[in-house]
Amino acid sequence: MKVLHTGMTRRQYLAGASAGVLVAGLGGVRPALALETIRQGYQTNMWGMPTYYLLKSGLLAKYGVKFEEFAVPSGNLTMQQMVARQVDMGTYAGPSFAIGHDKGGLIAIAMIEYVGKTARVMARKDLGLTKVEQLRGKKVANQTGSSTGNIFVDQIAKGAGLNKGDYQEIRMNVNDMVAAMAAKTVDAMVTVEPYNAIAEADGIANTLVDFYSFDKLPVFMAATPEFVDKHPDTVVAYLKAWIDVEKDFKQNPKKVAETIYSFYTSKGYTMSQDTFAKALARVEVNPHWPADLKPYMQHHAEILLKENKIKAIPNWDKAFRTDFLKKAGA
Repeated sequence: MKVLHTGMTRRQYLAGASAGVLVAGLGGVRPALALETIRQGYQTNMWGMPTYYLLKSGLLAKYGVKFEEFAVPSGNLTMQQMVARQVDMGTYAGPSFAIGHDKGGLIAIAMIEYVGKTARVMARKDLGLTKVEQLRGKKVANQTGSSTGNIFVDQIAKGAGLNKGDYQEIRMNVNDMVAAMAAKTVDAMVTVEPYNAIAEADGIANTLVDFYSFDKLPVFMAATPEFVDKHPDTVVAYLKAWIDVEKDFKQNPKKVAETIYSFYTSKGYTMSQDTFAKALARVEVNPHWPADLKPYMQHHAEILLKENKIKAIPNWDKAFRTDFLKKAGA
């Protein structure tokens, strides 16, 4: 889905008028230098909803930033779009970012949220399963190639003594998994909010484990290196809007919940506002650069290297551009 948002704020108009006065003596009127339009990718699961709120809140317009939006089921698809240079910015967790940096030189401009509590391994309730090790021989729906998919296969399943082949991995988008569970075409699923909350509320599935005990799952906002190099002012203005998004999540959660809830109801999902509020509360929006991020990413990169999913361990000082967020918060 692609939507172009335009429009000039009063601030932009006044800035343009002032610039026109300054250059009138040079033979013409020029508008103020505009910020670059951002092609924004995001996933339609709960991980992408803070970005969805950013786009729908009007906060980008406040800082003179225009955007086009590209919605996909999961962040690894946004990463692939960015590697192909079809999208400028997008959100995904650590493993997908490491792969994107390896394949396309993608740059992280901020860590924007923790989502470890939103990801779960769930089994069909009628099977009576309570532990991950009981998935041996079962059909497990998994968004193959996603961060949750990689963490499940490489850490959670292996930690329970299950290697590939011990269970049947069914490749599936996270937004299709609840229907597959209800139809009993799969026995378990590795998915994220709000889909696990829907499955739980409807009595379809029960939780075997959530990801938080294994991984807090920091989610990055990444950008292509070309966009970062050519449009640093746009990146700073964009991150100023993210700082405002954090304030809204903490100070005006009702407004945030109503905006995001309307997205899912418009797509035909049926869930109570109470169920949705519980799912949204599992997302912790907090744009910053935590001190433990490099060791965390080093750990994931070593796993990906061992699994031949990346060619080399990234240089984190080059992969992380911490300066933009500092300027935005100054």
